[in-house]
Amino acid sequence: MRCTAPSQGHRTSSGRAACPVHGRSSYRSYTSNPSPSNYASSNPSRSGGGGGSSGGGGGSRSTRPRWSPANSSVVYTSDEVSALDRYRSKVEAVEPRAKSYDLFLCHAWDDRRETATELHNLLEAEDVSVWFSEKDIILGQPFMREIDKGLAKTRIGLVLITPALLRRVESGGVSEKELSELLSRDLLIPVAHGVTYEEIRLVSPLLGSRHGLSTEEDSMEEIAKKIAELIAV
Repeated sequence: MRCTAPSQGHRTSSGRAACPVHGRSSYRSYTSNPSPSNYASSNPSRSGGGGGSSGGGGGSRSTRPRWSPANSSVVYTSDEVSALDRYRSKVEAVEPRAKSYDLFLCHAWDDRRETATELHNLLEAEDVSVWFSEKDIILGQPFMREIDKGLAKTRIGLVLITPALLRRVESGGVSEKELSELLSRDLLIPVAHGVTYEEIRLVSPLLGSRHGLSTEEDSMEEIAKKIAELIAV
């Protein structure tokens, strides 16, 4: 196509409209591409601000929960905020102690050197003090007594629910005793890893009824950050 301005001019609206290069048809074709502002509004994941894009499986991405710092980059689902609010209230109600830990990490013996250690290390990297049997029970000390003292020193418990832990609960192992104590005081944040809450309910309806976090929704790193925000007072 060739511009008609040299021969017909563009001074009149009819002359400009008749030009195959600068006429109305060409202008409509150009402006059909969205402007940056239109693109952002039609693509929520590209736009900034308080709202977030929808998350998979756990409800839409929520605005920041009341305990999350204003400068936090952690994103929660609405279901997570609803589930975690009860634990936040428990943390706020616990009086500070002379020598205490933020969390008691309840886990299956089979998970102690891999998944449980990974979560422990990630939590401590977020400045959370964790009572962890692998670190806090010295060889030769009475195992159950040390667990009992660990429970007494912690503000709230976190249970890493895996297939191995569910097997321990079914067999009535040490994990089951820790769970019983923390459940009785309603001081237990569940983190599901490799299992669903539906599967947990089949083994322990009481434990499975307490929704919390899951590695189906977030990475272990993100979960550690959420727990750190949740228990900060």
